Formats: sequence, structure tokens, C-alpha cells
Amino acid sequence: MLDFRARSTTKQSTDNFSGRRKFLVIFMMVCMLLLTGRAIDLQVVSKQFLKHQGDMRQVDEVSVSAYRGMITDRNGDPLAISTPVESIWINPRELKFAKEDQLRLMEKLLHLPIGKVTEWIKEDSHRQFLYIARRVNPQLGTQVKELKLEGVYFEREFKRFYPSGGVSAHLVGFTNVDDIGQAGMESGYEQLLKGISGSKRVIRDGQRRIIADIENIQEPVSGKTLELSIDQRIQYLAYRELQLAVSANKAKSGALVVLDAKNGEVLAAVSQPSFNPNTRSNLKESLYRNRAVTDVFEPGSTVKPFVVAAALDGGYISPNAIFATHGTYQIGRNTVKDTHNYGTMDLTHVIKKSSNIGVTMMSLKMPPKYFWGIYHQLGFGVSAGSGFPGEASGTLLGYKKWHDFDRAILSFGYGLSSSTLQLARAYTALADDGILHSVSLLKREEDDDAVRIFSAKTAKSVRKMMETVIMKDGTAYEARVDGYSAAGKTGTAKKAGSRGYTEKSYFAVFAGMAPASDPRLIIVVMIDEPSAGQYYGGLVSAPVFSKVMAGALRILGVAPDQEGTMPVLLTQKSQ
Repeated sequence: MLDFRARSTTKQSTDNFSGRRKFLVIFMMVCMLLLTGRAIDLQVVSKQFLKHQGDMRQVDEVSVSAYRGMITDRNGDPLAISTPVESIWINPRELKFAKEDQLRLMEKLLHLPIGKVTEWIKEDSHRQFLYIARRVNPQLGTQVKELKLEGVYFEREFKRFYPSGGVSAHLVGFTNVDDIGQAGMESGYEQLLKGISGSKRVIRDGQRRIIADIENIQEPVSGKTLELSIDQRIQYLAYRELQLAVSANKAKSGALVVLDAKNGEVLAAVSQPSFNPNTRSNLKESLYRNRAVTDVFEPGSTVKPFVVAAALDGGYISPNAIFATHGTYQIGRNTVKDTHNYGTMDLTHVIKKSSNIGVTMMSLKMPPKYFWGIYHQLGFGVSAGSGFPGEASGTLLGYKKWHDFDRAILSFGYGLSSSTLQLARAYTALADDGILHSVSLLKREEDDDAVRIFSAKTAKSVRKMMETVIMKDGTAYEARVDGYSAAGKTGTAKKAGSRGYTEKSYFAVFAGMAPASDPRLIIVVMIDEPSAGQYYGGLVSAPVFSKVMAGALRILGVAPDQEGTMPVLLTQKSQ
């Protein structure tokens, strides 16, 4: 009985095992059939689809470029704007199958050397991304798209464009290929202008190509508009006249600044030589350096009105003071000279004839600390604080190291250095009745940092003296402005070399204001190394002052205060 049951159990187990084995065999055969069918589908039915779509897709997050903020002049005229453009990149792995004639045509459209794309394909065959052209105009991008080359892709970016070209180039600056500010206000205000990039989710195929947008994650935030203080009309006038003067005088370079005498706004700042920021191939640093703000020079006799004002305001000389000059003045072993022997002179004639001896005598009457303090308050040796990248501070030696001859040369503009902008700023203390203004390259209504340096009486008195400089027997008759009274001072400073001051290289400078009765504008002109024959500030720089001042006052609608000197009126009276 027991044996029969054991044999029955064994037989049943064997039958069950045999059934399971048959089931597994059938199951495996079905799987093989399914796999074979899938292989046929992959190799035959879906081959073309996979060729174009890749063998897998994935969701990715990509950056969305932000629009860079505009830079405008004070009237809203654009100085720097961004426009949508195409950037073109290739996948060398895919592009290697392209036809040779199509590659040549693309190279021609993009102005690439013949065979350059083929060279990139061979050298970078392992890469899947390579830019071949950045920021091309949309029309050119469309022409390349029409070639329908597999492995060529397009990306929207922004390109910076400068409508005024070289006129405002030194001030505005420029960006690089990645739209990052590299010079000028573009660099100094990068954080304000650049905006914040956004992001979005996209679907990429197996070749990392974007084939569809899914959703915006974060919208890009456009950069803010930067409104400058300059008036592009005055900027153009200043640029044109300085360019003509530098060329006519065969000068090395030049700079010019126009300031609003009432609040310190920079209405124009130009330099020569200039450059076009829209086409910057082979650009040298010497061309895009803003000489009006970053370069310094010894201001020469343009500082003499400050010496007179300081001596008067401090009570170290009287308004009726007389100076016996006699052509030379001895200070120890050193001799101070005038161009001519002017004999005995009053304050007005010291300024009018630009007497080195006269201002030397005044400087020696003032304590060094006081004299230094006036120069320092006027901004010499201190950055003007305009916010421009690389702005110069100039130099002013500490008074504790001064000797008598140091005071002498400082009184006629040697032994210290200044930028064109710094000198223009210092002149606000004479133009605005003793009030020194800070300077601003951004539009503003008022100057919250203005400080008094001289009394109003002293400033007006010195300004009246400076009007005589522009008379026929003064040093700058060429600075006269038709229809307006003007006041100013010439400066002709020898340039320092490795072996001391040179005899043939000069800075020709003129600084002035108009209308002299109530100054609205200050203009400083500096021309470096004029070599066409003339080198005096009154002959080289003063005519530039005259033309720019006349045009700028009319642009701003400032009423003439001396209509009797206007050419049209003079012609009518003579008829």
C-alpha cells in the first residue's frame, strides 16, 4: 500500500515537471518571435524615423538671453542698443556627411576661408558643438538656413549696435562677443545694463538638438536703460571740431569736455583719435582710451586764475595790488621768467598777459598749507568721481615737501597733473560764483555735493579779469564767441620727457566759460603735441573753444548777452 502511493507521487511530479518545461519552451519561442519582430521594426520600418529623431529623448533646462538695456543721451537719443541676431553652430559628427559644394557655399556666405569648415570637422570630429559664426544679421542667418545642412544649428542672441559710431565711442565703450561690457559706460554700468537671463524646459533628441519647447520656467528680465548727461548734438559738434583741430595742427591727440556750469553735468566728452565700436577689428588700446577722463597733463597757465582767487579770498593780496615783474624773478638758484618784460602790473594784467612772475609773487605770500588746500579742494590730485572706469586722479605733491620754487612752479601749472575733466570741474568754482560742483556723466537736475570754495565776490572779480584774456591784446583773441561774452585762460605747457622738459613738445590748452556775465557752459580743450607750426594754447585750442561754445549755446537756446558782436548785426549796421 505504501509502495503504491510512493510510485504514484513520483509519477505525478515527473508529469508536472514535463509540463512546466513545455511551457517554458513555448514562452521562449514567443519571446524570440517578439524580439525578432522588434528588430525588423527597428532596422526596416523605423530606420528613417530614428535617423532624424535620435534613439532617445530627454527633457532639459536651457538659458534664455536677456535684452541688454539701452544707453541714451539726455534727450533719449540711442547711443547703444541691442538687436536680435543669429549665432550659428555645428555638430561636426553630423556635418561630416554634408556635400562639399554646400559647405563651400556656407563658407562663402559667412566669409570663412575656403575649406575652414572641413578643417573644423576633421579636427573636432569628437565634438557635438562648435560655434562657426556669432551674431550674424537675421537675413544672413536665413540664407544659411535655406541650405538645409544637417548638423548646422541656430541660436538667437543679441548684438550691440552703436548708432553714433565714433562720436561717442570713448564715452559709451563697447561689449564683447558675449555681450559683456569691456570699456566705457558699458563696462562701468555692466550690472545695471546686463539684465537677468531666464530659463525654459525643452525636449532634446539623442543628438542633443532642441526639438520642442515645453514651458517657460523664468522669464528673462531686461537690463535697465542708462540715461547719460551728454547732449548728442553738442557731442557731435565737439567731436567734429576737435577732429579738425588735431588734424590741422598735426597733433598726437586731443581731448575736450563741455560742462554745465550750474550743476556739473558732462554735456560732451570727446577724444581723438577715435574708433568705430561697430567694427572693432585690430583695435588698439590707444584708440579706445578716453583721454578726456583717463589721461593727465600739466595744466600750465590755466591754473593762474585759481592762484589769484586764492590770494584774494585769503586776504594775502588786495584787489589793488601791484607787481613789479621786470621779465625775470630770482628764487634762490632758480629763475622764473615771463615771455616779455611786462614791468609793473595789476591783477588784471597778470591774468591778461599770463605773467609767471606775477602769480609766483602771489604764491609766495600764501602759506603752503593754505595754497595746497585750495588746489586740493578744487580737485587736483583727487578723482573727479564721475564713475568712469579708469578715471585719473592726477597728482599734487604734499605741501610739507614744498620749497619756495615748488610754490612758484605750481602757481603757473607745473608740478601737478590733471585730466581734462578735472580741470573743467575746477573751473566751476569760478563760473558759478565760487561754488565747486561735482561732475556727473548721468543726467541729473541738481548737484547735491556742491561746495563753496571762493566767495561770490572773488569769483566774479576773477571772472572779469579773465574776460580781458579774450581781448585783442590778450593771449586768446581767437577764443571770442560771437554774440556772447566769454572768459578764459590759455595754457601752454612743455611736455616732460625722460631727461626733463622738452623744448619742442607741448600741451596746448584753453579753459573758459560763457556767457561771462552768467556762465552756462564751461569748455576745456587740450591738444597734445601740435606740430604744424603753432603750439600756443591761444592759437591752437582757443579757436576750438570758440566754435564749440558758440554752437552749444545756440543748441541750448541761451540768449546772447552781447548782440552787438554778432556778425549778422554788424553787417546790417554797416549797410
